[in-house]
Amino acid sequence: MSRYAEPMARLIEELKKLPGVGTKSAQRFAFHILRSTDEDAAALAEAVRGLKANLRLCSICNNVTDVDPCAYCVSPTRNHRMVCVVEEPTNIAAIERTRGYQTGSQAGYQGVYHVLHGTLSPLHGVGPDQLRASTLLTRVERGEVDEVILATSPTLEGEATAHWLAGALRGFPVRITRIATGVPAGSDIEYADEVTMARALEGRREV
Repeated sequence: MSRYAEPMARLIEELKKLPGVGTKSAQRFAFHILRSTDEDAAALAEAVRGLKANLRLCSICNNVTDVDPCAYCVSPTRNHRMVCVVEEPTNIAAIERTRGYQTGSQAGYQGVYHVLHGTLSPLHGVGPDQLRASTLLTRVERGEVDEVILATSPTLEGEATAHWLAGALRGFPVRITRIATGVPAGSDIEYADEVTMARALEGRREV
C-alpha cells in the first residue's frame, strides 16, 4: 500500500517515467505542484495537453514542429542540398549553435536536417525499420541532396547507425560525410559546445 494518497501516488508514478527522474525527484516535483496555485497547476496541465495536441513531426525532416513543413525545411536562407542527420530533435540545437561561430569563410552550419528519432540498438529491439530514415532515402533517390552529414553521437549505437546509413546511401550519387572526432567518443552531441560542434562539422570526413 502506498504511503501517499492515491492522486499523489499516481502523479509520482507518472513523473518517474520522465528520463532522469527517480523516486525522490518525482516526489519533490509532485509536492511542488501540490503547493502551487491552482492557476499554475492548470497552466502546467494545459502546456502538456497543448504539446500533445499541437506538435507533430515535419513531413520532410521529422523534426518536432507546430507547422508542417518545419521552419528549417522552408527557410530560403539554407542550403537544402546539404542534410545533417541527427538522432533526436534535441541534437539540432547543438548544431544550430555553430551558426554564431566562424569556421574558415563560413559561419557554422548552413544546411537542413533529418531526424532519425533513435539509433540502432538490437538489445532494445531497435532495428533499421524502427528508425525514421525513409524520407531521407526518398530525398536522396530524387536527386534533391548533394551531401549527407552523419552527425549521430560517437557512441556504439551512434556509430552503428552511421555505418548502416552510409551503406544504405552508398549506391546514390551523394557525398556521405561523418562529423569529426572533435565530439568526444562515447558522448552525446546534445551536450557539445558550439566550438567543438563547429570544428566537428568543419573537419567531417568522407564515409
